[in-house]
Amino acid sequence: MSAGKFIAGFIVGGAIGAIAGILLAPKSGEETRNDIANGAKDMLKKADETAKQIQSKADDALGELQKKGEEIKGKLQDLINKQKDENPA
Repeated sequence: MSAGKFIAGFIVGGAIGAIAGILLAPKSGEETRNDIANGAKDMLKKADETAKQIQSKADDALGELQKKGEEIKGKLQDLINKQKDENPA
């Protein structure tokens, strides 16, 4: 599952739940509008935090992949140099 789809599902699911809860509660129109506005702000904040966490994990994974790639590149270069030393042209 991609991070984008996860975040979209997280936001949509949260929005549906929040709106349903607010609309079914016995409150005045002004209170309901305030609750919707506050709920939307909270959801945006949570979505932003989740996106930052996902980005941080992706950055960590990318750093590890780059490190492994450099290690493999070094080992391959060593093997190539060893082959050249053993079999001069």
